[in-house]
Amino acid sequence: MVVYAPAVLFFLAFCVGVLRDRRRFSNAVFLGLAGVFALAAWLVELTRDDARLGRSVIVGLLVLAVLGIIVLAGFLVSNGVTMIRKEGRSPANLLSLMGGVALVGLLALLVVAWVLRTRTLLAVAGTAVALAGYVAFLFLCFISYAFLYGRLHVRRKADYVVVLGSGLVGGSSVPPLLASRLERARDVHARLSVRGRRPVLLTSGGQGPDEELPEAHAMGDYLVERGFPAELIEREDRSASTEENLRFSKSIMEKANPDYRCVIVTNNYHVFRAAMTSRQVGVRGHVVGSPTASYFWPSAMIREFVAIFLAYRRTNLGICLALVVGGTVIWWIR
Repeated sequence: MVVYAPAVLFFLAFCVGVLRDRRRFSNAVFLGLAGVFALAAWLVELTRDDARLGRSVIVGLLVLAVLGIIVLAGFLVSNGVTMIRKEGRSPANLLSLMGGVALVGLLALLVVAWVLRTRTLLAVAGTAVALAGYVAFLFLCFISYAFLYGRLHVRRKADYVVVLGSGLVGGSSVPPLLASRLERARDVHARLSVRGRRPVLLTSGGQGPDEELPEAHAMGDYLVERGFPAELIEREDRSASTEENLRFSKSIMEKANPDYRCVIVTNNYHVFRAAMTSRQVGVRGHVVGSPTASYFWPSAMIREFVAIFLAYRRTNLGICLALVVGGTVIWWIR
């Protein structure tokens, strides 16, 4: 059982991290490392008890991994085409397509390296696999913990329900993406009100250069038109980013009630990054998500991951550089 010690230690670190602050990305990494070491320990134990069975299981897992990559590549390419057809060719909408093409390129590189077996090509392929493995590990950590975070219970008491804004259609109309946030906010507000409070619903979003009015006002008007009490709506109309949404909303809430608690509403793909940002700016609250069209979700999650990866770019790029240097050294020695 000693082989399971690293997995247990990382899982304990995960539990402590969640208890201290569930909005840390380190929680996701600790959970991922616990899973990796638990799997490795299980394979070691299995191989020790029955070497043939252990080798068969390892080979089976590798085959499943390759098949999974092939299926994932096809799915991402297909989703990328759908995104272009429905949402246009902006860089953000091309992410799933580029991810699929990158996986196809990696598989092609591995096949060529396996067939030709030249020293340089094998070194390049090995380094590419190491880099892809590191990025894939972080992405799986992000996906898994984001899923878990999105299912944590909302606080029983909250003074505010904050809705993060997004762009308007035609400069003045609430698009479906933003409407889903507002409907989820109404639902959260209703459930909190049943518990004995009537929190303020704070719409947050400034006016873009192509918009006729601030997003916060369009959001407030949307709610009032659908029967939500106008006296329970407050508008933060200066922000131009998620960080400003939260920072300016925090100022409004602290001014009214220094001991406030809040629930922040955004779309489900954006929940964990919004939670990380809320922690960075010192907002006391939990983030919940509203539904998003299924075809939109893959590209959106990749975009969120890229943003988080770049937020820790010194660490991540340092590790990637170390992997490249390691691959170069191995090539040089051999």
